[in-house]
Amino acid sequence: MAAALTLVASAGLTAPSALAVDKATSRTVITPSSRVAALIARMTLDEKLSFVSGSVDPRPTGAAGFVPGVPRLGIPPLRLTDGPNGIRLNTEATAFPAPVALASSFDDGLARAYGRELGREGRALGQDVLLSPMTNIIRVPQAGRNFETFSEDPLLSSRMVSEEVKGIQGQGLIATVKHYALNNQETDRTTVDVRADEQTMREVELPAYQAAVDAGAGAVMCAHNKVNGAHSCGSDELLNTILKEQWGFQGWVMSDWGAAHSAHDIEAGLDQSMFAAGLQESPYFSRDLKAAIQAGTIPESALTDAVARILGQMERFGLLDGAAATRPPRDRKGAAEVAIRVAESGAVLLKNDDGALPLGTEDDSLALIGTPAKTPKVTGGGSANVVPESAASPIETITRRAGKRTTVRYEAGTAPGTAIPAASLSPAPPFDRDGTVKVTTDSTFTYTASLSVPAEGDYTFRLDAANGYGSLGVDGKNATVSVLGSTTATVHLTAGTHTLSLFGLAANGAEFPLSLTWVTPAAAAEARDRAVALARKVRTPVVFVQDEGTEDKDRAGLGLAGGQDELISAVADANPHTVVVLNTGSSITMPWLPKVDAVLDMYYPGQEGAAATARLLYGDVNPSGKLTQTFPTSERATPVAGDPQAFPGTGGTETYSEGIHVGYKWYDKQRVKPLFDFGHGLSYTSFSYRDIAVKQRQGGLSVSFTLTNTGRRAGQEVAQVYAGPSRNIDAPQAVRKLVGYEKVRLAPGQSRRVTVTVDARTLSSWDTDRGRWVLGTGPRDIRVGGSSDALPLRARTVVTR
Repeated sequence: MAAALTLVASAGLTAPSALAVDKATSRTVITPSSRVAALIARMTLDEKLSFVSGSVDPRPTGAAGFVPGVPRLGIPPLRLTDGPNGIRLNTEATAFPAPVALASSFDDGLARAYGRELGREGRALGQDVLLSPMTNIIRVPQAGRNFETFSEDPLLSSRMVSEEVKGIQGQGLIATVKHYALNNQETDRTTVDVRADEQTMREVELPAYQAAVDAGAGAVMCAHNKVNGAHSCGSDELLNTILKEQWGFQGWVMSDWGAAHSAHDIEAGLDQSMFAAGLQESPYFSRDLKAAIQAGTIPESALTDAVARILGQMERFGLLDGAAATRPPRDRKGAAEVAIRVAESGAVLLKNDDGALPLGTEDDSLALIGTPAKTPKVTGGGSANVVPESAASPIETITRRAGKRTTVRYEAGTAPGTAIPAASLSPAPPFDRDGTVKVTTDSTFTYTASLSVPAEGDYTFRLDAANGYGSLGVDGKNATVSVLGSTTATVHLTAGTHTLSLFGLAANGAEFPLSLTWVTPAAAAEARDRAVALARKVRTPVVFVQDEGTEDKDRAGLGLAGGQDELISAVADANPHTVVVLNTGSSITMPWLPKVDAVLDMYYPGQEGAAATARLLYGDVNPSGKLTQTFPTSERATPVAGDPQAFPGTGGTETYSEGIHVGYKWYDKQRVKPLFDFGHGLSYTSFSYRDIAVKQRQGGLSVSFTLTNTGRRAGQEVAQVYAGPSRNIDAPQAVRKLVGYEKVRLAPGQSRRVTVTVDARTLSSWDTDRGRWVLGTGPRDIRVGGSSDALPLRARTVVTR
């Protein structure tokens, strides 16, 4: 009998069940409470099967999934909802900043508050399970969902996910950590086989999942991709051995939507199979599993364990005692307050030459340039596409903050999309004048035509599929994929005839408008010229730019699409005092960087992003965010550049060829200078570090130093501690890795003695031969500073067991 494992349960929740070993299968299974066991004993086979095969919510709520419950036994249904930065339903909800912005705050307490507001709002909107947080490591700079996750560093990701899970579940909403595991790209994500050695998996990707389990996460979602030859949702090693046996996970494992492949996945540790797009349920855990149990090829005990895990979490969260019927009201004000705190704390000031920021009274004329200045970029696409009740524009908030003495003018700088002329398409398009067609429920829309292009140049296509799935192909190549959102793509076309294909699929049982527009080279040039003319007339141009991170699609490159790089460059040539505001989800290249004075990265800042942007630009808030991912100088200088095996994969296989050296660890190892390092972030004040002292602490370390605010403004500094390799470890090690951090608030001139605790795990490496963590003992180099490339303090210590 396996020892019962204790999880960190949120306040007010029932204690979890015990774990045991099933003698018949040698699997780690739940020993249910007497109440759950009694319920299961009264359930029919079909009722059990209804728990493990997710279906479409019969109510038109827009919930991602539904489990019907058993009314005759008093078991309520379960409703499952996206998403990572807000509750995504067919209703308005609070749109929080993207999780990557949250992680850039390096603020554990703020992560707890973020989760708390997600949990309260999810419960208030009638949901029981949140399909979040996503904690896949940022490995591929182009990956479309980098904005949905936290970091390229496992320690930072672990601390963020742990606190967010505690916040979510403290409100009675079940958190689902995803996508387990190695789902680090969208290209071929449903088929690609991701290969990583065991040390790399254990040290890079898996720590954050284990942290979520230790925090008491109620559910884990397995990924679409394969891992080392086995489907993630059918991997006995991932689900049974690591997750349930070694980590003692007591919740349930659900598949990503359509990621199950066989009824036998239940024997590998999958507890719930969710339906693929366009289907009402998964056939594997309904029809096929029933037949296998009746034929005796799959033991019913596997089904019973899966149901016990789901019911056990329902009992733990009070759902068997009527919690679903007693939901809190929405706290719009509290949610908005947390949203703006995250937007402000997670914003990263990347460049600020000659004190260009904050703006002051001398900035008496401003040009706001770029469509995000007028139409705010709130969030990314896919399951993160939350529709807020309101979202002010930067034009509104900056104009109000600037006051009557400052003239604020606007130019888009890029042309608005227009419907492709009917005369340019053959056969005639089924669109209305705005380039929109209605996709009806339970149907698909397809359209293929010859597209006549008037002149050679870059054409930017925009596809809007707010309530469904859409894709656009040009000359047989996929130009855009839009999943529950909007996306753009710029395609270079020669004059003449090309082939255009458009596809749409309704989602969540709702009709939706699918819209396609384009911007021609002539229209783009005219809009850019107007912006340049305005930039010459004002003291400070502020250029807002955005990208379109989304599920199901990786970015085609690291540059800004739609001529935005060219726009910034042209504006900066006209006025050297240019400030750039990024509404981007991940790292980008910046060919225009030497020309501009300042760059403020706001990521996708949520519904309060415009207010946060104005406060940061004017110095009402001091920037304190730090990069959670390395920004490369070019697409040719990244860990996956020039190696198609590393990304996007060849022959259906993607390989972690860099091993444990993901992100900044690769740049250090290869001695490649990035554009901006991991942990980088400027402030309107300055900080100094002195007097480092390192002490032993239970196999770990206690690192102390004095931090001083040497500037004239109050501010926060993220003090970071890095450790060098151990000579006693016979395995690959990083040149240095983050082993601790502390966010410290200081008044002007104030000093504080800061102590960062470094635990033994962060000083350890995974020993594949022995299958365990091994502490890196002996002499270790410890460095402290404000980013991975600015570490003024150094100490040599000896780590002992």
